This record gives sequence, structure tokens and C-alpha cells, in this order.
Amino acid sequence: MLAIAGLLALAGSSTASILRNFTSPNINVNRGIISEISSGCPTTGTASCGTPAGTNTCCFETPGGLLLQTQFWDTSPSTGPSNSWTIHGLWPDECNLSFQEDCDPSRAYTGISGLLTAQGASSTLSFMNTFWKNDPNDGSDEELWEHEWETHGTCMSTLDVSCLPAGSPKGAEAVAFFETVVRLFQTLPTFEWLANQGITPSSSTTHTLASLTAAIKAEYGFTPSFDCDGSNLSGASYYFHLIGSVIDGTFVPINAPESGSCGSTGIKYLTKTGSPVTTTSTGTTTKTTSTTTTTTTGGGGGSTGTPIPLPATAFIEASTGGGLLTLGTWSTQTLATMHLTGTSNSFTMVSSKGMELWCQRRRVDVREWHFAQHIYCREFYPLSIYQRPRLRRILQVQSGSQLLLASGGSTAFSSDGVPSGETVFSVFTGSSHAHAYTLAIVAT
Repeated sequence: MLAIAGLLALAGSSTASILRNFTSPNINVNRGIISEISSGCPTTGTASCGTPAGTNTCCFETPGGLLLQTQFWDTSPSTGPSNSWTIHGLWPDECNLSFQEDCDPSRAYTGISGLLTAQGASSTLSFMNTFWKNDPNDGSDEELWEHEWETHGTCMSTLDVSCLPAGSPKGAEAVAFFETVVRLFQTLPTFEWLANQGITPSSSTTHTLASLTAAIKAEYGFTPSFDCDGSNLSGASYYFHLIGSVIDGTFVPINAPESGSCGSTGIKYLTKTGSPVTTTSTGTTTKTTSTTTTTTTGGGGGSTGTPIPLPATAFIEASTGGGLLTLGTWSTQTLATMHLTGTSNSFTMVSSKGMELWCQRRRVDVREWHFAQHIYCREFYPLSIYQRPRLRRILQVQSGSQLLLASGGSTAFSSDGVPSGETVFSVFTGSSHAHAYTLAIVAT
């Protein structure tokens, strides 16, 4: 087992050198880049999710005391170096696995690059430009960084503005967040650990979940959770408790308390395109871009015609009869009225009871759409059941005179049965279930 202690300096770091000089299973994230920002908290003592010695939430992360360092393995399109996973973020789950999000809109900072540069964290920014990548179809890297801070960073009690030293510049807590995420990610080289155990990307080889988990445990000593997009490996989450502050505290690794979305067998660890990083360079990234068009691939005629505006209210009708109810199930009962906002490139659909049902086109965390029994945009999972993997994007595409919903380039949806009377069925993306159909946005 390889234990962890030392952290690499950001400048000149690489996945090939991340594994050296580790001597302790706990990870201390003393930053040293903005020396004037220090939490003043002890880095020994009671870890989060334990019983706090007092009520100082600046030095005891609560209620989000279960920290997840989440990573992407993006292959379609590929992002980041071909021999490294990339950063997704750092999430503060509560100790019972629930969570809060978007806790302080007043600190939803934009211009993260400028913020990091102005506060002396240009080396952190340089690392992020290579290893913290957005799907180019979902937006810029900046948009992903802003989203991760706004959604998760603002919910960390130890990063509250009141916890900072007097005179700290605006946004200093966000800079600390990004520095900590980068340093923590550098201690978790998923690609290297899997390769050390003989697991490397391939277009044809399949793996079991048990073999992937065992490989990481053999290298790291603890088990992560793995997420899949269908049968393709797409993400990993490492779990921690925290002693002290996110700014400069000690992350204590634990085994994943929950499983991800991967099945038990038949998992593909696909190859990325792009350039690898080396021991002497942070590497370069070759992006494979793709364009979302209005041509359908799973249900419509593929014609575009005159653009159809997004209606303010609509029913979602199935091509074989019936449509969607409030909870996203297929039914022949009176359909739910959906309220739509946005454009064809980014829109949100909310049912008449106020529940968010469809995701925007930008990359989002599945946890943003955490209401039980809501529609979730993923392959091989019921849309009406909450799961934890990354959402598949739901877009609208035009087919002739119709606006159809599409996921992953396909307008096909399916269910295990045909609804009748009060009998309803869960909705899945793709046509792999018994009864396939398309879903049209029909203005009311």
C-alpha cells in the first residue's frame, strides 16, 4: 500500500511524479501560496462528522463534514491530458449523505482566472488550465470553475468570509478553495494508480467494479466510488473527513460510504485522445470538439426548417400516446403542464408543482437535481429515480415541425411497459427498454 503525506509544488508538477515521498495516510493542504491567508485552526484533533469540541464552525466543517474530491474521465469529447484524470470539484456532503448547494449567491464570483492571478495563485491557475477542464460542449473552463465554487464552495463553513483574517481581499476564500482542490487532486493520481495495477485505457477491454476498486485500494489504502456513463467509466469520488479548515486543514481519507453508478461488470475504461503529461512538463491538451446540431438521431426526420421558439408552457407528449406526469413518469392520464425558460441551447423545465425536471446544457452535478423521483438525464437509469452519476445532457432538437427532447445525440426514450389507466412507467434515455418512443414539447 502506498501511503500519502507530502504534497508537490504546483509549478512543474505532473502525474508521473505525484506519487513520490508519501509517508502518512492523512493529507495536509498547507498552501503557502498566499502566505497571509491562514485559518489559524489546529490540524490535529476531532475530524468532521465527529463530535465537535465547540461551536467554532470556522475550524470544524459542518454540516458538510463529508468531503468528496470528484474526478472526471472524459473521452467524448476528450478533455485534459491523455494520461490523467481531470478535476471535477470538492463537495461538502453532510454526514448522513444529504447535502446543501448554492449557499451564498452573494459570493457567486465570476472571473476566476483574474481572481487567482490577482491574489498570487497564478501557478494554481496554470495547473487548472490543464487539469480542471470543462466539456467544451457545456461551456468554458471558467464556467465550470465558477459553478463548482458557487454550488459547493459557498456551502463550506470553514470558508465563510467571517473566518478569514481581517483585511483579506474579496474572494480570498474562493482562492483558498481552488488551491486546496488542486493540492488534494495532486495526491490522488487515479490514472497512475490504475496503471500500476495493470488497468489502462482500452477501446475493447472490460473490467469489473471489484477489480477497479481493488486496484485503487492496493495503491491508496482506501476505496473510492466510480461512476459510469452507460458502461463507460466516467468519474471517481474520493471521500474524506477534515480536521481544521478547508484552507489549510488535514484531510483524513475514508472508504466510500456509498456506491457510484457503475454496474458490477462490463465496464469500459476508454482511451482519451490528446497529449500525455510528462515528468518535465505540465503537458498540453488537445480538445476534440463536437457540435450539437438540430438534426435528430433517434426519432425525428432530421429536418430543421424554420426555428421553433421555446414555448413558455407545454405538455411533453410521447409519440406512441400519452406523455409525462409531474414526476416524470409515462402515463395516459392528464399530462403535467411544464413551465420552460431559456433558449434551445440552455433551458430548464419545471412541472406545475414547481419541481425541476430537466437539466441545462452546461455541465452540472447530478446533485443539483436532488429531488426524489425527479427526471434525471442518464443512460440505463430510470429517469424517475434519483441516482448519483453525472447527468446526461437533455437538449431540445427540431425535427420538422416538432421540438423533441434528446439525450446524448438521440431522441429515443423507452419504458418497460405501456401505460394504461393509473398504471405508469419510468422513463429511460435510449431505446434499450421494451417500448421506445420520442418525447415532443407541445405548447399549451
